[in-house]
Amino acid sequence: MTMNLISKILTPGNILLDTESTSKKRVFERVGLLFENNHQIARSQVFDSLFAREKLGSTGLGQGVAIPHGRISKLRDAIAAFVKTSHPIPFDAPDGLPVTLIFVLLVPERATDLHLQILGELAQMFSDQQFRNLLLACEDASSIHQLFYGWKSAA
Repeated sequence: MTMNLISKILTPGNILLDTESTSKKRVFERVGLLFENNHQIARSQVFDSLFAREKLGSTGLGQGVAIPHGRISKLRDAIAAFVKTSHPIPFDAPDGLPVTLIFVLLVPERATDLHLQILGELAQMFSDQQFRNLLLACEDASSIHQLFYGWKSAA
């Protein structure tokens, strides 16, 4: 069985069930703290990188999903976090709907084809309504991780 790209970069420790955040800014702060604690990347660097990317245009995909991503200098490999929020977050998504499923991707400064492949795989995953519904139904980090781990491309 070929593992999907996402399962290689998303660890169970980087899955956050966020019951507090009500804004994009707050989610980015919490994710910054997560990356600082788990990967020793300064939270301010994470926050600034994600916000700089949002200024270019929302990373909201629609259907309640967003994929904020940023480049981090001195990062060797792509790393990810997944946040499921209890409160829908306004994200300027194309369909105008707020988001509750937020997949955060940090990549090295020099982006490679791999990062485009990861983003492509995420877009494919999240366009699958059944996958989104299963994620929304999950109550804990390990079952969320299992879903990402077990996902197979339709292609």
